[in-house]
Amino acid sequence: MFSFLVFSKPTSSIIRRFKSSQVKTAIVMLNMGGPQHIDQVPNFLRRIMTDRDMMQLPFQNTLGPYIARRRSSEVQKKYTEIGGGSPILKWTNIQGKLLSEKLDKISPSTAPHKHYVAFRYVDPLTENTLEQVEKDGAKRIVMFSQYPQYSCATSGSSFNAIYSYYQNIKFPNDLKMSIIDRWATHPLLIKAIGSRISDEIKKFPESDRDNIIILFSAHSLPLKAVNRGDAYPSEVSSTVHAVMEELGYAYPYALVWQSKVGPLPWLGPFTDDALKGYVKQGKKNFILVPVAFVNEHIETLHELDIEYCKELGEELGVKNIRRAAAPNDHPLFIDAIADIVSQHLQENKPVSPKFLLRCAHCTSIRCHQSKQWFSRVCKSI
Repeated sequence: MFSFLVFSKPTSSIIRRFKSSQVKTAIVMLNMGGPQHIDQVPNFLRRIMTDRDMMQLPFQNTLGPYIARRRSSEVQKKYTEIGGGSPILKWTNIQGKLLSEKLDKISPSTAPHKHYVAFRYVDPLTENTLEQVEKDGAKRIVMFSQYPQYSCATSGSSFNAIYSYYQNIKFPNDLKMSIIDRWATHPLLIKAIGSRISDEIKKFPESDRDNIIILFSAHSLPLKAVNRGDAYPSEVSSTVHAVMEELGYAYPYALVWQSKVGPLPWLGPFTDDALKGYVKQGKKNFILVPVAFVNEHIETLHELDIEYCKELGEELGVKNIRRAAAPNDHPLFIDAIADIVSQHLQENKPVSPKFLLRCAHCTSIRCHQSKQWFSRVCKSI
């Protein structure tokens, strides 16, 4: 009998019970991702340039890959300059591990929890992650956007990718799915960003601390998307004002925008132009704050740190310019995402009314079909 228990193959029902005992609640962390190695850059760019949720180009299936090929060497050089790849997967895994450990303690009824990373444009790709969740036997899945502020081009693209995956694969009858689509003003997120800013203020010479300008920098958006009704600009603004309230409005501040791509009009003022303008006004001390990014990646490590703080700062003769760190693994940030998920699990609201509302001038059939699908699939737990 003993040898039978040790060496015989387990039945499929035992395997299913074992798997489900390992993962009761899957937390799928959605983000665009970033290449870990420079050889991943061409495919990363190709996926971005052919995603019509991210951008709309004429003859996109032809023009998109062409642009990706043209830009690959330039982007590879930038990744080389920040260490050879993006740390976004590393940070997301650290955040997810700490999140799951905390959830197991504060929400034992939904434990054990396991985090999964679902990137839009690079491994681990969304479709592969969803396949893994099913293999692990999870009974409940929370699609947790890692963009605090919702945009159709970022969060929306990830949710549409989930919808597309399940058009080819039948959604499991025994899997319960719910969505966390935005969390721009969560109090602990605000405290975490405020703490990062305070850390940088302390590094300024005391004589300059009263003259600091805080520039909150977020990825820009084409004005076409803004005029369509995308919620992103207003949600980023809500984060900025909540952080400044946390700081007692003790410093002058502005919201600026970075990472414009292509010739079409984008939301401004742009971060570099704002720096130039304030320097012309005689301002000499700045803190750049990545207000829409929860972990370090190329837009913080290269664009903000190298292109703006170092190169542009030297060109303009800025006296002091520093960049606040992204939330990363700050204890307040881990508490924030744990509280967001635990409250979501307790409230039993699988999808928010705001998520199901399309932009006022939305003409995307895919967006319409996706939201209809989520409204049917995300049922009360």
